Amino acid sequence: MSFVYPYFFWIMIVPFVVFVFLVLTNKEKAARVFDEKVLERLRVENDALPAGLRNVLLFAAIFFMIVALSRPVIEKGEKSVSIRGLSLMASIDISGSMRSKDIYPNRLEFAKRKLIGLLHEMPTDEVGLTAFAHVSFMLAPFSSDKTTLEQIIEGVDESYINMASTDFTVLGRLATKMLEKKNPKILVVVSDGGDKEALKGFEEILKKEKITLYAILVGTQRGAPVLDARGKPLKTKNGAIAISQLNKDLGTIAEKSGGATVVASPGNEDIKKLVRAMHKKFTNQKRGEIKIKERTEFFIYPLMLSVLLLLIGFSSIPKRRIR
Repeated sequence: MSFVYPYFFWIMIVPFVVFVFLVLTNKEKAARVFDEKVLERLRVENDALPAGLRNVLLFAAIFFMIVALSRPVIEKGEKSVSIRGLSLMASIDISGSMRSKDIYPNRLEFAKRKLIGLLHEMPTDEVGLTAFAHVSFMLAPFSSDKTTLEQIIEGVDESYINMASTDFTVLGRLATKMLEKKNPKILVVVSDGGDKEALKGFEEILKKEKITLYAILVGTQRGAPVLDARGKPLKTKNGAIAISQLNKDLGTIAEKSGGATVVASPGNEDIKKLVRAMHKKFTNQKRGEIKIKERTEFFIYPLMLSVLLLLIGFSSIPKRRIR
């Protein structure tokens, strides 16, 4: 038998002993003022427990409370528990076309909702977050803490948007580095697909590094104007309004890599479909082990005993009888 919090026991037991000593050695306030014969005539006859026994019950109740709060346990040793799940890198497109409003409220916000939905569907898996446009950078290292990852995604706003041309090869190089020691190597990209020029060389990187791509495509075939930071449409060199349309070539690259693609839609069925495809292809990998202590808890017994003693002690307080 041992305590989970032994320091708490020893810290509390010292003032407890002092408290008991003071109570037992101090006279009642009435005894300091009145003569013993006078007190005898003032006392109320009752059939309650003697004061000394009642004090013992209350002291014992406090003692057992201290024992319960110190958590008495019987240790059974350590047990190794394996952590299983997939490790994947998820990346969100922050190029200028993600301001387009062909889906509500715009492509970037819709993409964020989809990425958060992915986290909810993969509670035991490990996810690393990145963002990309003309450059690619890490938002969060690999983690199973979905609450923190969700907060990081929520923090990606329009101030992150890069109006320079999109380059998927920088994403491929970052994925190569981050997934170097992962097996399997899984990359999830949430994007409107960019254009054919942006996708050049991306497929070759995935094939060379044996990275499986899963694409979540946001946007519509009809497309929408590309907006600047003030929300005004951008124009091409010939004066026409620049229109950004969904490019499904990224989905084709994903399927060639052995992955899958979905066109994002309201609800979460699209994400569930993608996660099912991922788990069907890859079995959960062992990502490590943690040591946990096996123990049997006994705090409930001294706690119950202290409550019982308190009930007995307080119920024995004398009451004045009406004659």
